[in-house]
Amino acid sequence: MNPLDIFTDYTLRTVSLGAALLGIVSGGLGSFALLRKQSLMGDAMSHAALPGIALAFLFTGSKAPLVLLLGAAIAGWLGTWFVMQVIRKTRVSQDSAMGIVLSVFFGLGLVLLTFIQKLPTASQAGLDKFLFGQAATLMEKDVITMAVLGLPALLLMGVFWKELKLLSFDREYGDTLGFAMQKMDLLLTAMLVVAIVIGLQTVGVVLMSAMVVAPAAAARQWTDRMGGMVVLASLFGAISGVSGAVLSATMENLPTGPTIVVVLSVVVFGSMIFAPRRGLLFNYVRSRRNSQRLQVRAVLEDLYMLSLQHAGEKRPHPVQTLRAMSWGHGGVERSLRELEERKWVTQLPGGWVLTTAGELQAQQHAGEEKS
Repeated sequence: MNPLDIFTDYTLRTVSLGAALLGIVSGGLGSFALLRKQSLMGDAMSHAALPGIALAFLFTGSKAPLVLLLGAAIAGWLGTWFVMQVIRKTRVSQDSAMGIVLSVFFGLGLVLLTFIQKLPTASQAGLDKFLFGQAATLMEKDVITMAVLGLPALLLMGVFWKELKLLSFDREYGDTLGFAMQKMDLLLTAMLVVAIVIGLQTVGVVLMSAMVVAPAAAARQWTDRMGGMVVLASLFGAISGVSGAVLSATMENLPTGPTIVVVLSVVVFGSMIFAPRRGLLFNYVRSRRNSQRLQVRAVLEDLYMLSLQHAGEKRPHPVQTLRAMSWGHGGVERSLRELEERKWVTQLPGGWVLTTAGELQAQQHAGEEKS
């Protein structure tokens, strides 16, 4: 299949649109979870949604996406509520509470799915896609359902932007200003549940947490501004969703949901390496540059100290002497070349000596250290 078929092929266009919508919603809302250090909450919510899907089917007998997603939303919210109660009323830490709720709800969901599979009047074919996701089966009505649930969540995020920022960075300060931080906490939890629920059919319970955490983690490497982070996270989520859908369509037997997560992982690792502010590559370059700057300054100061011992006499000093004085710093020859380019040192037959400009620069450094 040609990647350009995204504009003409109904199935690919539908899947790409649904994946992009999921990436925008989960990336934008996941930014708040990441900043609040609640990244594992998305994992707990997604796994907690599984028994809700099974119970919704058992009670209604319907496999309509809206009915199943409603059950998932209720179960996800209950799972989050249990996590909060365990944290507040016991000494169990937050990550432990999430792990407990995640495993209990997920285990219950698997038991219910097994029970459903054995029913003579029910087939599990419509439910197993929520476990690992079947994005390729998305239809137009599914995308509409995702939009109906997800876009209002984004709208609420915009309406309560200031309050959600306070909740993420300084909840206590928000309380002193008179904002209902507890209600904002519940609202944000509900919106995260929505973001997770609309993605269950696309990437499944197992991988949905990656759609919440990964776009925000990638965006955080590029910016320190909340607005920029939310926009970038939504953009990364959308790009990964569309790219994963196109790749799975162009390669045989490549599942869409896991492909989306793999593409998103590439975006995260690429951001961790190449982001200009926090990327490993740029940090390495900055560290090297700072190290070289310190080495140059150390060699300049060593020459200045040697010149002071000779009462202003322009006596050259060999490289071996400077190496001995700069033991542990290294880079003496390179530092001397750089100092020579700046016209702070000059080379004489017996070694190196400071120029007048170099002496002034060294004196300036000495004055800075004293102050």
